[in-house]
Amino acid sequence: MNQFLLSTIAFSTYALTTVTTPLFAQDLRSKIQDAFTQFQNQESLRNGLSSLIVFDGKTGQTVFAANENIGLATASTMKVITSATALDFLGKNFQFKTTLYYTGEIDENGVLNGSIIVTGTGDPTLGSARYPETQATTILNKWLTAIQNAGIKSINGAIIADDRLYNGNQLPGGWIWTDMGNYYGAGISSLNWCENAFGINFTPSNKIGAKAEILSYTAQVPYLEIINETTTGKSGSGDNVYAYAAPYSTKIFVRGSYGQDLKKTIELSSPDPAYDLAYQLNEVLNNNGIVASERPATGAKMDSVDVSKKQTLDIHLSPTLDKIVYWFNQKSINLYGEALLKAIAYTTAGKTGTDDGAYYIQKYWNAKLGIKSSELNSMDGSGLSPQNRVTTSAMNKIMQYAQKQSWYPAFYESLPTYNNMKMKSGTIGGVLGYTGVHTNKTGQSFTYTLLVNNYAGSASSMRQQMFKLLDVLK
Repeated sequence: MNQFLLSTIAFSTYALTTVTTPLFAQDLRSKIQDAFTQFQNQESLRNGLSSLIVFDGKTGQTVFAANENIGLATASTMKVITSATALDFLGKNFQFKTTLYYTGEIDENGVLNGSIIVTGTGDPTLGSARYPETQATTILNKWLTAIQNAGIKSINGAIIADDRLYNGNQLPGGWIWTDMGNYYGAGISSLNWCENAFGINFTPSNKIGAKAEILSYTAQVPYLEIINETTTGKSGSGDNVYAYAAPYSTKIFVRGSYGQDLKKTIELSSPDPAYDLAYQLNEVLNNNGIVASERPATGAKMDSVDVSKKQTLDIHLSPTLDKIVYWFNQKSINLYGEALLKAIAYTTAGKTGTDDGAYYIQKYWNAKLGIKSSELNSMDGSGLSPQNRVTTSAMNKIMQYAQKQSWYPAFYESLPTYNNMKMKSGTIGGVLGYTGVHTNKTGQSFTYTLLVNNYAGSASSMRQQMFKLLDVLK
C-alpha cells in the first residue's frame, strides 16, 4: 500500500472520529434541550424556576446546562454535599464516641458517692433502631451491666447526660415553626438519643371530625405534657398530624387529622434528648434496684459536679461513617446531616455552630473545586432550611468529584433509586430536586442535578414531569 493511500486512510479515520463524536454529543444535547424546553413551558412552572445540568460521567464535560448558576433552594438534595464532604474530610471509617463514667468513690457497701455521667460527641445513632448495636435497649443494658460490674448498688448523686459540647439542644437557623415539633425537625445535641424522637399511636373515632385519641407512646415521657387536638379524618386522607414545640418545651401541641383507616405511628421530636437519655437510664437502674438520690439532669448540672476523681465505665463507638451516610441518604434523616455538619466544624477548628459547619463546607469546596461561597450558600447540613441557596453547577461538580474517590462505592450505595435511576431527592414547600448518577443502555454515564423552585400544583404531578425530563438520559 503506497504512502498516499495510507495517509488518506489515516485522515479519513481521524475525520470520522472528530466529526462523529461531536454529532453524537450534539444530538444528545438537542434531545435534552427539547425535553427541558417542554418541561419549562408547562403551566405549573409559569411563575417558577427550574435548573438542570448534566455532565459526562467519565470526562466531566458539560453535556447540557440551563440556569446552572442561579442559587436555588435545595431541600434534601443538600444531603449529597454534606455526605460527600464528611466522607472526604472525616473518612468513611470515622466514628463518634460516647463515654459513660462515674465521679467520686464507691464505698464498701456499693454506694457511689458521686454521679453517673454520659458525655457525647454528637453521635446521631445513639439509641437508633436502625443498627443492632445502637438500639436503646442494647445500649441501656450494656451500661447497666457496666455499672453493676463496677460494684455500684446505689448512687448518692444523679444520672447526668452531659450535653455541653454543642451547648445543649440546638436548631439550625432558618428552620420553621411547623417543622421543629416533628421528627424530621428534631434539634441536634452532643447527646442525641433515639434520633431525638418518640412516637404516638392514635385510635381514630368512628365519626369523622371527632377527636382521635392517643392510644400509646413508643417511649415513656411523663415529664412532657402532650396536648392532643387531633381529629379523625375520612378514610384515605392519611397522616395530616403536626406537632408544635421547640427545644426545651414542656408542652407539645398535636394538631391536624388522622385518617380513619390509618395505622401509623406519628413521630414527634424530643424537646430535650439529653434529658430523655438521662431519664431512661435512671429508669433502667431503678428497675434493677440501683437508685439515685437525685433526679436525672443534663449538662447544666455539671457546674456543681466534682470531676477530679472519675472512672470510665464504657466507651461506645458509633457505626462507621459509611454506614451512617447510608441511612442518612436512604431515609433522608435530617438529624444525621446536622450531626455530620457539626462534626466537620468541630474536627476542623473546635467549633460547634451550624453556621461554622456551613462555612467550613464552603471553604472546603472552594479549595477543592473552586466553588464560590455564593454558589454554595447553605444554612444547614440537611436541606430543611428554605433559606439554602445552591447552584446546580456546584452540586453537580461535587457529584462528579465523588465518582473518583475511594469512598464512592459507599456513597453510591447510599443513593436511593427513583424512576430506575440512582439519585437523592429533595422535597420542601414549593421545592423539588433530584441529583444523581446514571449509566444508560449504551454505556454512557452521567451526573445530573435538577432543581425546581416555586412550582404550582401537586408535588406528585411535578415529580412525574421531572422523571419524564430525566428519562432523556436513559
